[in-house]
Amino acid sequence: MSGKQGGREHAAHKGGKRKGGLGALIRLVTIGLVIAAVTKELQKDPDERTWHGTVGFVPYEFRVPTVERFKERVWDPEGEHLVSPHVFGVGWTLNLGRVVALVRERFADEEPDVA
Repeated sequence: MSGKQGGREHAAHKGGKRKGGLGALIRLVTIGLVIAAVTKELQKDPDERTWHGTVGFVPYEFRVPTVERFKERVWDPEGEHLVSPHVFGVGWTLNLGRVVALVRERFADEEPDVA
């Protein structure tokens, strides 16, 4: 084989990055979920639109974000869930407050007693 790349291999790369792949699939699914969520809301009577809910089992939230909702979903150390619906958008977000609380609990359990 010569030093030149084959046509198919060359077409799959641009600027050293591979086109497609998992990232492209995730973007495509996300766009599809956004379209489905907006369509679901627009099919409702204007007085019944809430701009939050689920498409299948995937949550969506298109209301203006608030500090209270951010704290509830992103920083809730007392919460029981590690993931919660995004503050804005489609899908889930990590409850960083709960993660920090669990890590602190784990390290507190491992500390030796000093007598």
